Amino acid sequence: MGEQFAGKVVIVTGGSQGVGIGIVRAFLDEGASVVTCARKSFDDHPAARDDDDRARLLHVPADIRDDAQIDAVIAAAIERFGRLDVLVNNAGGQPPADPATASPRFVRAIIELNLTAPMIFAQKAYQVMHEQGDGGSIINISSQASMPSGSGGTLAPYGAAKAGLNHMTRSLGSAWGSEVRVNCVSLGWVRTEAMEELLLSDGNDPSTRIPVGRMGTPSDIGGICVFLASDAASYVNGATVWADGGGGF
Repeated sequence: MGEQFAGKVVIVTGGSQGVGIGIVRAFLDEGASVVTCARKSFDDHPAARDDDDRARLLHVPADIRDDAQIDAVIAAAIERFGRLDVLVNNAGGQPPADPATASPRFVRAIIELNLTAPMIFAQKAYQVMHEQGDGGSIINISSQASMPSGSGGTLAPYGAAKAGLNHMTRSLGSAWGSEVRVNCVSLGWVRTEAMEELLLSDGNDPSTRIPVGRMGTPSDIGGICVFLASDAASYVNGATVWADGGGGF
């Protein structure tokens, strides 16, 4: 276990399942205190492995599409741990849908979850980091679906939102980089329980199409996020890191 984030406080949206758990554990392993949020609540955090983890973990039930609930998550982080150093905008997703028949309500909800909410969360986190006066880091979790050929049509709203997230990363990095670095991790296939149900149950293992020969893991993504938030990445700003094993969508 490292200590490079000892005394630092990290918010991970959607940090209670899948890739989010890998990100949370990576920061816990480096000494950080971590606040997660998701719409559901639970008695014992799924990312917690021992009492030390539990002492440095706080979960706040919240829907990040509601501005007031974003405020509540940030307030809870400051009340419990005293500051905010890193935001990881990880929450997002979309069930496959025919782009010709997806309802306007569905499209708006997907854009709001995957683009609007991260933008507003980033704004609010930046204000806290700015007032603290000692810098910070914002990391957005995007997807290979943001590429024109990546969504396969059935993820069109999600892919469009993630493309916007990539653009937002570059823009905010330019605006805030002297104080708060903003970067993005764009994911390819990552092996999670949800991905197992969606793909592998049908025998559709994308590993054969990925140049490195395997799907990613949540811990892979957690390691990248720790690097981007660390001093080792102090000259990395406004960047999108393609964590996709070289392609293969």
